[in-house]
Amino acid sequence: MARIAFILLTHKDPEGIIAQAERLTATGDYVAIHFDARAKPAHYAMLREALDGNPNVTFAKKRIKCGWGAWSLVAATLEAVRAAEQDFPRATHFYMLSGDCMQIKSAEYAHRFLDAEEVDYIESFDFHSSGWIKTGMKEDRLIYRHWFNERTQPKRFYFTYEMQKRFNLAREVPSDLQMMIGSQWWCLRRRTIEWVLDFIKDRPDVMRFFRTTWIPDETFFQTIVRHLVPENEIRTRTLTFLMFTDYGMPANFYNDHYDLLLSQDYLFARKISPEATELKDRLGALWHEEGKDFAISNEGRELHRFLTARGRIGRRFAPRFWEAEATLGRERTLILVICKKWHVAKRLLAELRKRSHVPALDYVFNEMGPLPDLGGIETNQEKRNRHRRALMRMLFDYHKADRMVLCVDPASLPVIKDFVSDRCQTRLLEIECHFSDDYLAGHAQRVGLAGENTPPHVLEKVLPTIRADLAHESEQIRDAEFENYALMREGGDLEDNSRALTHALDIPSDMAQELAELDYIFRD
Repeated sequence: MARIAFILLTHKDPEGIIAQAERLTATGDYVAIHFDARAKPAHYAMLREALDGNPNVTFAKKRIKCGWGAWSLVAATLEAVRAAEQDFPRATHFYMLSGDCMQIKSAEYAHRFLDAEEVDYIESFDFHSSGWIKTGMKEDRLIYRHWFNERTQPKRFYFTYEMQKRFNLAREVPSDLQMMIGSQWWCLRRRTIEWVLDFIKDRPDVMRFFRTTWIPDETFFQTIVRHLVPENEIRTRTLTFLMFTDYGMPANFYNDHYDLLLSQDYLFARKISPEATELKDRLGALWHEEGKDFAISNEGRELHRFLTARGRIGRRFAPRFWEAEATLGRERTLILVICKKWHVAKRLLAELRKRSHVPALDYVFNEMGPLPDLGGIETNQEKRNRHRRALMRMLFDYHKADRMVLCVDPASLPVIKDFVSDRCQTRLLEIECHFSDDYLAGHAQRVGLAGENTPPHVLEKVLPTIRADLAHESEQIRDAEFENYALMREGGDLEDNSRALTHALDIPSDMAQELAELDYIFRD
């Protein structure tokens, strides 16, 4: 009978991982966990304390700091695979999972399914001709070297990329490999895993090549497995059910998707919403059921496509992304830094980024600053503001964060109210600044109330109105009496400002003291 070693890559939710590992191993299967080295040490300690006594659970010997699109994801997978291959000699299959995946069949069904055919399940389509890549970089993923992470070091990533293109520094793909591409969610037999591990020992040239490709988790195993395994022993599909939204992001599943999920011809599904606690409970119990029949209809993707093409109210089956993702999530905290002088808020966030790993974004709803590729929702101001909660949720997912800081202009009161009304915890830090006449004149030009050649006497008449308007914006915010509101004042008492920073940013008092003492932040 099949015995599965689940390769579990995760970076959060230790309680959920513990519960999942205990469920999967209770039926005689195994779990090898790689917990991201960027994650909280206390969470990793919780995992080890809970699971070290379980003989069917092992941990990657080396933890990797993972970044989307980078080699680190493959390196982390290999660490967990090696641990599973070494510690679980009776495992017949190795199945890739993430912390967002859950079973949609029983263990009995899954074992019977894998026993039915002596094959590997992995998407592996021809890289160049399949059309698997819909948008963005294609051949350049391979022929240029990508040393830096596009999301964490975008300037270096694109600078080195453009320099290689300018000086014709393209490289050759290993000549004996047909490059393939597909989903990273595979299920491979033990023999295949052993072949892959032997191959990477014998071919350092291939390892060097893949280490500097872009998004190698979509090409590494897909190419090597196709190279090593006879074609008739590969089923070019994944056993993990996932769907994508209009914006190219994985769609979440909610409590009322239970029947839909069970009817799909897959063993697991991704992604289960963090809020779908009832769904998680039902799917968790499902894994242990015996004698259960599953009526496979497999209509999930077509139904999702049909419903999202029309739009509707509610969440049954397949809501539009901006409806289903209309909340940032209860487990998340959004900190709004509200300041009329944009350079002041930006300087504060720049100093915060030096001292903290919390993602801190500038005025993304007020100016077209750079954002990562989020499937098109980030490409103009209208889209950003129309789907602002969806955008922020995607940014939380992108940064793998549960806390984020965002600059907002005081004039954007609807944006502030929208986020305050969300299920997430919202904190507000208003920065009160002094406005000189020179600053107000410059502001008048920036917003179109004056031009470079506006006569001084005309400006003198406009400035008091502008000053009153800015004061009114601030009064509206304070009149709203938002919870978790703090005020920092230019020239204010150092202790008061430090206390406001500590409260709003949820940072240590010594860090807040350092930030409050930075006089240059307020300079024009």
